Amino acid sequence: MSIKNKLAMSIVLAAVGLSLIVGGTSAYFTDTTPTDNRITTGSLDLGMDKETIFQIEDLVPGDTQDARFELTNDGSVDMKEIILHASYEVVDKGKPNSSDDLGNHIQVELLSEQDGEETLVFEKKLAELKSNPQQIVESFPEEDTAKNFIVRFTFTDSGENQNHFQTDQLELNWEFEAVQWGGNEEDNG
Repeated sequence: MSIKNKLAMSIVLAAVGLSLIVGGTSAYFTDTTPTDNRITTGSLDLGMDKETIFQIEDLVPGDTQDARFELTNDGSVDMKEIILHASYEVVDKGKPNSSDDLGNHIQVELLSEQDGEETLVFEKKLAELKSNPQQIVESFPEEDTAKNFIVRFTFTDSGENQNHFQTDQLELNWEFEAVQWGGNEEDNG
């Protein structure tokens, strides 16, 4: 073997020996710890104490009728607001109403009743509520008590003949929409 080959072989054997020494001394300890984690979403659940708030019959111009209802936060998250959506259809059973909308003759007052105090939430003609959502509660925390309301309907007397409304029926649909607050960023560490 020539000197060149002996030198090359020595370098290769030195590299192999060095790798065995380094590799043999790189032992280490390990440990693992498992964790059980869970993500649960909250619930937004608006409760009401009745399915029908009012059933008014034989209303004539000048009459006023009251009805009471209660809203509750039955969920696990705070509500940012509650919005009332109103829609209705007039069933013309008597003389033709032409373009005279019965909703323009029904005045609606919504009052919040908390701790014996009444506060006006809004006062509008029923026709103004149609397709015009109204915020009726601002902020309803999950642990808060029930919100009590009085709704007052008045068939306004125009001072003129309103005979074309006799025997008519107004099918009113109220939908209460609870809206959550925006998401929160929390540090759970």
